[in-house]
Amino acid sequence: MNRSTLSLIAGTAALAAVTSVAALTAPDAASGSDGATAAARRPVERTTLLCPAPSGSDLAETTYTSFTPVVQGADKDGKAELRAADADSGSGAGSGSGKSDGKSKKGSKPVLTPKAPGSPATGEVSGGDAPALVGTAEGKYAPGWTVQETTEVSVGTGRGLQGVNCTPADTEFWFPGASTATDRTDYVHLTNPDDSAAVVDIELYGKDGALQTTAGEDISVAPHSSEPILLSTLTGDKQDAITVHVNVRSGRVGAAVQALDDKLGGDWLAASTDPAGSLVLPGIPKDATSVRLIAFTPGADDADLKVRLASSSGTITPAGGETLHVKSKMTASLDLGDVTRGDAGSLLLTPSDQSVPVVAALRVVRGKGSQQETAFIPASAPVGARATVADNSTKGTTLSLTAPTAAAKVKVTVSAGSEGGSGGATQTYSLRAGTTQDVTLPSLTGIKGTYALTVETVSGGPVYAARTLAAGGGFTIQTLLDDRGTVAVPHASEDLSVVQ
Repeated sequence: MNRSTLSLIAGTAALAAVTSVAALTAPDAASGSDGATAAARRPVERTTLLCPAPSGSDLAETTYTSFTPVVQGADKDGKAELRAADADSGSGAGSGSGKSDGKSKKGSKPVLTPKAPGSPATGEVSGGDAPALVGTAEGKYAPGWTVQETTEVSVGTGRGLQGVNCTPADTEFWFPGASTATDRTDYVHLTNPDDSAAVVDIELYGKDGALQTTAGEDISVAPHSSEPILLSTLTGDKQDAITVHVNVRSGRVGAAVQALDDKLGGDWLAASTDPAGSLVLPGIPKDATSVRLIAFTPGADDADLKVRLASSSGTITPAGGETLHVKSKMTASLDLGDVTRGDAGSLLLTPSDQSVPVVAALRVVRGKGSQQETAFIPASAPVGARATVADNSTKGTTLSLTAPTAAAKVKVTVSAGSEGGSGGATQTYSLRAGTTQDVTLPSLTGIKGTYALTVETVSGGPVYAARTLAAGGGFTIQTLLDDRGTVAVPHASEDLSVVQ
């Protein structure tokens, strides 16, 4: 049998095929870890994030906030920037139509230049022609890099606060909770960061199954460009709750749904976590006046789900919303009303019988009458080792932590402000199993501008988290996901041979 040795360089090249690459450097003696431990996981050395085009309103004001947590063992040098995906359409981040022929205009001005790890940096754009952005971070800026896009729209369809975390590119996305109803204007934004075109299929599923679409297949997204696809142009079927499946057949894209309502404001709908038998939807605001659950199962079997609420005192079953039956390849919904009733809460979905993979999201409404505003909470993955959310304000931020199955301890760190001042305050919280806690944040005294929150699992868990940001009469909710700031790297002494 012939054997050939796979070099460590080749192994690293394989890692480069994904979003982040490990820095193959010697262990940092200051970290206090021995060589064997430090060599197992290393900080990534390159990260790419994609931000959708923010708003078509001329009254829109958008802020981008960049933050990298301090990571031991990270490179000493590096660079990061956020530029227009379709840089040939204008002067850069302040202009563009949201579409491009794929040509890149070198030298376009970045919307912001990130600061050193531990300090947020912000950039602003105005008006309705701001394009999608592609962000790249290398070296010390890459591990755990987070970018938040927050837009205020004062009047009109989708008024209020719209927020979304910029995300890595991927090849499949599920969006339960979109709509083609007459009072909704929903776009799925597709952003291609690569040098070759991406080919995408968009499938829509309503209450009775797949919707007939006229132009959902073979959508081409040119290199370094973004395509906003209006869902109502894909089908003549008007339904209030549908599930959007984005399947990338060639290449990769970033994807997010912008859901704009004539009366209830609007926000971004981020993708649900991968289909699973049990799901957690964290951080329902305690003053929510209406909560609606939308779920979908992509497999051949129906799903019967138990619906429970993890409150501050324990897990309860909502009256009148105990279960949800989800038929195969059909979108189901359940109105839960003001389910939190003034208490912190997160929704837990578990199988009543056999475990069938599902995806899910919540539409959350706050306020009454003409003052109602909407946000969305997709089913989320745990925060893992560490997760970060940026663009927090000293008065309008609520951090919600959930431990659905086991007790946990969590460390929360407040960064310095984007405009200076002190930062770095840390506090540890204990979470009981089956509960949700809206935490009192560590000291915010002395912070100027906005700040970032870093959540780390100390023990127990898993832990889920969401941040609610309120400003200008509106609100937006983002779930916190593991930032994938480190990657496992084989030891040089390991046998990396392959059999041929």
